[in-house]
Amino acid sequence: MPVRHDPMSLPPEAARGSVRRITVVGEEILSRPCQEVTEFGTAELSALIDDMFLTMYVADGAGLAANQVDVDLRLFVYDCPDDDGVRHIGHIINPVLDLPDPGSRRLVEDSEGCLSVPGATMMVPRTDRAVVRGFDQDGDPLVIEGTGYFARCLQHETDHLIGHTYLDRLSKRDRKDALRQMEDRREDVFARRERKAGSLARQDGGTPGP
Repeated sequence: MPVRHDPMSLPPEAARGSVRRITVVGEEILSRPCQEVTEFGTAELSALIDDMFLTMYVADGAGLAANQVDVDLRLFVYDCPDDDGVRHIGHIINPVLDLPDPGSRRLVEDSEGCLSVPGATMMVPRTDRAVVRGFDQDGDPLVIEGTGYFARCLQHETDHLIGHTYLDRLSKRDRKDALRQMEDRREDVFARRERKAGSLARQDGGTPGP
């Protein structure tokens, strides 16, 4: 999920992280369910979360799932506004998505992109409310409620962890259109990410990881 962030207001996780390569649709890890996290409170898990935050910001993302940095774990991070402009920042591990009952849910069709489908955007219907239940990196329970664009983000990232991208929600014709957009624009997107990584490195006085 793409969004623009103010580099002066990034959370501390980003300063601790290193940039990782973002996987691209067609890679096998994006098309299968991720494994449950079974060990909490480890240095490796904390470092992964930090790396995911920085990688998300370099790519101008509102959310990023672990399989998007080639890690087979049920985890995503987010820094996403809702429709009221409230900023939501955090991570969740082993999330379970709850949507409103069919009789009370409202579908909203809006433009959606994906960091693993660089350069493409398509209209995708999502419910306007969503709840995810899971755990933080220490194993403490989390319940995250989202509305509007943030609800879309929660649904989008949870989809990743079951091996789906937003392309799987499109018709064959629209999927082909999205893939054409990606082919036309991906090199520009990659170049922009390189520039953003360099800019953040200069601000921090160091160099982000590979």
